Amino acid sequence: MGGPSAEREVSLSSGHECAVALRGEGFDVVEIDAGRDLPARLAECAPDVVFNALHGRWGEDGCVQGLLEWLGLPYTHSGVLASALAMDKQRTKEVYRAAGLPVVDSVIAHKAEVAARHVLPPPYVVKPNNEGSSVGIHIVQADANTPPRMGEDMPDLVMVEAYAPGRELTTTVMGDRALSVTDILTEGWYDYHAKYATGGSRHVVPAELPGEVFDACLDYALRAHRALGCRGLSRTDFRWDEARGLDGLILLETNTQPGMTPTSLSPEQAAHCGIPFGALCRWIVEDASCAR
Repeated sequence: MGGPSAEREVSLSSGHECAVALRGEGFDVVEIDAGRDLPARLAECAPDVVFNALHGRWGEDGCVQGLLEWLGLPYTHSGVLASALAMDKQRTKEVYRAAGLPVVDSVIAHKAEVAARHVLPPPYVVKPNNEGSSVGIHIVQADANTPPRMGEDMPDLVMVEAYAPGRELTTTVMGDRALSVTDILTEGWYDYHAKYATGGSRHVVPAELPGEVFDACLDYALRAHRALGCRGLSRTDFRWDEARGLDGLILLETNTQPGMTPTSLSPEQAAHCGIPFGALCRWIVEDASCAR
């Protein structure tokens, strides 16, 4: 848990909550804040299973998964390739398209070019290509006269994506089962603050949607999970434009390391399906392996 990514604090929270739940399920748990000494810490602990509660770069992009494969330690969630693919938003879209899943147009461009001119017709969204949790999101409105001003923390290459209007929906996949659909209600954009601040968003589970849209979310999330080669738990995020019906449903991205506090989106869906948080954490541990 923890680690050096932009999502460190969220990961520390996920890791702590999972550790508490797993102890309640009878497991012996050692909590490791992942730093440069991680290989030595793992060798010292000699765990039967590594529960990966890292979020963001290094923990969710295939890097730590490769280390665990090298050390021969069974671990949770997705393997090296699926993690790397899902963390790269543009390559994720290529996999979605090949699987017949709906996405909006996007390009990868240099930050300097994006700051100098509109590389897509407004409205559009600018985001890092390999971060999660809505880190570094810039929305350029339809009436914007100038391109976005980005901070020094934005990477040199960014994704510029056509803006998808509508409701924020998400579906968790647990193994071979899509659990439910959550409607995420916020006052504005579902940004980092809305995701993690108290009262920043409200979750409706199950989402009140037309049957064909609800079923499509379940179907698309499971197909995305399989197309990317995910294992264990994943969560796929959608936007849905009600005015366009089923044609208004598009995939945004798949998270291979969803947030794991009892009130996070995936555990909420599991609880709705009758799976308590402790049982969910136990299932994730029992699903662990190498060569994922």
